[in-house]
Amino acid sequence: MISTQKQDVNSKEKDKKVIKCVVWDLDNTIWYGILLEDEKVSLRENIVNLIQTLDNRGIIQSIASKNEHATAIAKLEEFGLKEYFLYPQINWNSKAASIKEVAKLVNIGMDAIAFIDDQLFELEEVKFSLPEILCINADEIGNILDMPVMNPRFITEDSRIRRLMYVSDIERQNAEKEFVGTADEFLATLNMNFTISFAKEEDLQRAEELTLRTNQLNTTGYTYSYDELNHFRQSENHKLLIASLEDKYGSYGKIGLVMIQCHPKSWTIKLLLMSCRVMSRGVGTIMLNHIMGLAQSSNVRLLAEFVPNDRNRMMYISYKFAGFKEIDHNGNSVIFENDLSRIQPVPSYVNFQVIA
Repeated sequence: MISTQKQDVNSKEKDKKVIKCVVWDLDNTIWYGILLEDEKVSLRENIVNLIQTLDNRGIIQSIASKNEHATAIAKLEEFGLKEYFLYPQINWNSKAASIKEVAKLVNIGMDAIAFIDDQLFELEEVKFSLPEILCINADEIGNILDMPVMNPRFITEDSRIRRLMYVSDIERQNAEKEFVGTADEFLATLNMNFTISFAKEEDLQRAEELTLRTNQLNTTGYTYSYDELNHFRQSENHKLLIASLEDKYGSYGKIGLVMIQCHPKSWTIKLLLMSCRVMSRGVGTIMLNHIMGLAQSSNVRLLAEFVPNDRNRMMYISYKFAGFKEIDHNGNSVIFENDLSRIQPVPSYVNFQVIA
């Protein structure tokens, strides 16, 4: 029997640093030469393969370069590389400031970022200001594809299209900035389709990836391997649900996971997580209310386990807003219960589907 009492601090998978974003310098890093001084710059050998391989692995990429923005962007376009970089920071700010801006825009933690530069001064400045960052000297570029932190265990369909999903997010954000009206009115324009289903075997690679990659909107921080998730999927004492979302701009992919431990008279939500890319779409509330409805129809108590950390305060608030009340503490875990007296309907602006 596989225990569901897996603690974040004891999880080997959690201890392994996972790089989600590589931030590149330009001069003498992606290309040889200094763009604003040399007549001609040339791409570093094998750099196109490195960038494309990281992209295929689902590792997003950006730029922190002290350069003239329009000139550098034009050179990247000439080399056929511009499309691979999200939120490029090409300016005269410090590299640390540029990396912080990338982290904010991509909405990931500093410990999930690697920075590559040829200048020891720049690497030291970033390491001093942002010690969580993995700093890599450009001389070591040839080795990065073999680094464990750059090698996710599975490359899922969501991994392969991750950059394109971020590009869609940028389109949505721009549309939202220009929209005149309420948040709900804007959401109604997106034509969202939200789907929840019991996880199938083909979902498990992405499910494992979600437990490893999702830190902010994660109620417990527990991580589970493919084999453990497969056990829960087949167990009569567990429910493993996975959620996906799409709208008129494209697919968000598989963005949510729930694991419920089921006893005859009570259910406990052991894990509830959502991709931070859907934080403002309201689908977390829909998922919680769906679980509450399942528990009510099964005539069981609904409990939920929450393990606080420095990133997941939003999930605590989500439980409270959904009517969960603290009833107990177990070590560093909070135990919630919902009396199932207030289950909210699905908002009219979402097409919600449950697939058996």
